Amino acid sequence: MFKRRELSLIRLIKKGSVYFLSVFFTFILIGLLTTVSPTYRISSQILTEWTNKVESATFLHLFGMENRAFRHATELEQFPSISSSLFQIATDVKLNDVRSLLGNELPGFQIFDTKILLAGEGTDYTNLPMESAAPLEDILQDRHAIINDDHKDRTNSKVKTSLTTGDKNVVFIYNTHNRESFLPALPDVSNANLAFHHEANVTKLSERLEKALKSAGIGTIVDQTDHMQVLKDRGMKYPKSYQVARETVEVALSKYRDVVYVFDIHRDSQGYDKTTKKIKGKDYAKIMFVVGAEHANYERNLQFATDLHYLLEKKYPGISRGIFQKKGPGTNGVFNQDLSDHAILLEIGGVENNWDELYRTTDVFAEVFSEYYWDAEKVNQSIEVKK
Repeated sequence: MFKRRELSLIRLIKKGSVYFLSVFFTFILIGLLTTVSPTYRISSQILTEWTNKVESATFLHLFGMENRAFRHATELEQFPSISSSLFQIATDVKLNDVRSLLGNELPGFQIFDTKILLAGEGTDYTNLPMESAAPLEDILQDRHAIINDDHKDRTNSKVKTSLTTGDKNVVFIYNTHNRESFLPALPDVSNANLAFHHEANVTKLSERLEKALKSAGIGTIVDQTDHMQVLKDRGMKYPKSYQVARETVEVALSKYRDVVYVFDIHRDSQGYDKTTKKIKGKDYAKIMFVVGAEHANYERNLQFATDLHYLLEKKYPGISRGIFQKKGPGTNGVFNQDLSDHAILLEIGGVENNWDELYRTTDVFAEVFSEYYWDAEKVNQSIEVKK
């Protein structure tokens, strides 16, 4: 009997010691965290960076342990290795992605750290979007070009509607890199990094899209600012393009109060096989959506891009390369998409696509967006009536 009481007393002392030490060290830890210099404190930003490095499947499994509603999702995701997860948090290196190692070791390699949010047909990390990186003086150089105006006064839009926005302009189109051109239009140029022209460029696609949308009853404004010339006049470099274009968008949004949708049209520098799709015997330039993730509204823009991607794929399977997220070192990360909840950057085709393929795809985008727009208007009107 005495031994039992003695054992119980020992156990109680042990438990009490553990509780005491736990409370003691907790207070010591709190004291250290609150008295240490702010420079060395663990901030919420640091915790965010750490958790961003953890695989999403880890959180699914943790939630599944507490909530049965998440267990079905965990059946589709294998629980990540604890050792590899800790290694990734400590080193910022993903064992299954060599880019994470190279990005930390090779200067400038992090510009390829684009994230594919939604992959289109044939899209993977071997054919990420590429941007021509030519000096401004090369971009502004005069070159001989072939401008195909056979399509200027006609579109192939299949949208048939009697609806109209009247005198309201709800779409604004501009080109940050307005001199991006195409090799088939430049007979004397073979280097993709020199495919630039003051007239035969992506602004032709903007004008085409404007005409197609107007024919579908959607009031549209297209900007004609030569941002490359503005850069030269101000003594600025090519990386400041989005800073200059931001002024263009801000002026437009203040002038045209009804504008809701903002499109910045570019072209990619990938090769023909990556940017072209044959559909029913015809070649189309593929479309790619780029969403900047370094601003508060990016999820709304992402949803807009996602809706358009699925609509395009439903009617023209394979025409969308998908949605790419851009943020971090070496990229703008915003692309002025913070100025509107429905702002997206469109890459129509690539440097090797010809006018026929480019115009054909521009008409397709106009067709799909017009249907999206008028469907959204019907929903909005229905909600207003119910109110």
